[in-house]
Amino acid sequence: MNSPETSNCCCKLHLFLLFVFQATATDQVVGYGLVAFSLVVFAYYTIWIIILPFIESDHIIHKYFLPREYSVIIPVAAGLLLLLFVGVFIAIVTWKNRKPSKKSA
Repeated sequence: MNSPETSNCCCKLHLFLLFVFQATATDQVVGYGLVAFSLVVFAYYTIWIIILPFIESDHIIHKYFLPREYSVIIPVAAGLLLLLFVGVFIAIVTWKNRKPSKKSA
């Protein structure tokens, strides 16, 4: 079981973290916006990939979705762009942090 000293220490740490890392109103709005955007993208992609194949192709709902080929092309392109940005970031950071080589005379 936790001793009173341990729980008191945990409470102090929790209060300290709440005080130091409080999100401003702008941060919260941006966070909620990103969560809402992610949920919309997830719902759209899920309907597009899982539900649409079971609906007849002449149904009106199909006009709101891209052709099925894009269901593979878009995530692959996004993944390649992500890898590109991560690689460029790592290259820039390592280039800026390299130490100049000392030339011996």
